[in-house]
Amino acid sequence: MTEVPSARGAEVGRRIGVGLMYGLWRPRVLGAWRVPATGPAILAVNHSHNIDGPMVMGVAPRPTHFLVKKEAFVGPLDPFLTGIGQLKVDRSGADRTAITRALGVLEAGGVLGIFPEGTRGEGDFAALRAGLAYFAVRSGAPVVPVAVLGSSGRPGRLIKALPPLRSRVDVVFGDPFEAGDGTGRRTRTALDEATERIQKQLTTHLENARRLTGR
Repeated sequence: MTEVPSARGAEVGRRIGVGLMYGLWRPRVLGAWRVPATGPAILAVNHSHNIDGPMVMGVAPRPTHFLVKKEAFVGPLDPFLTGIGQLKVDRSGADRTAITRALGVLEAGGVLGIFPEGTRGEGDFAALRAGLAYFAVRSGAPVVPVAVLGSSGRPGRLIKALPPLRSRVDVVFGDPFEAGDGTGRRTRTALDEATERIQKQLTTHLENARRLTGR
């Protein structure tokens, strides 16, 4: 039996995130009320900087379990990330353990965080992996688009790998939507259609978020 990540751990992670993100930067959070207050939900986050995950963890209204590449679980970060309920995923193939644990989070009514682009890039949702569609269709959980803007604009003076300290980072939550067509089908065609539906929704949300924030 695969162990489901700790919900209590994710809440601890959220509190750490709140302290760090609000302490180091000036997050402006828009639409957090759109995240369903209870029940399973998937946060689909664009990914252009390393702080995007911790930032969403810190500003989301509910504790979030992110799928994180296994390469991040090195040294002391390994027990720390596991302890705060984050999910290690091997991106070289279908990681059955990670998939089972992620579905376990949703079955338990938790919030799963995913970077649907798979790797850090432009953060514009241009290339989506099928993983998000699979989790959404299989679990029936609504997908909440999340746009993080301002994290990758310019490097910080003190630490080049981070945005400038006390700079503003916008996090915009969109309306939840169903990725599947309502039939519960999980065929390749159904997943392809769901991926297309998701991409359209996420791209539209990102355009709206940029307009809203002026970024």
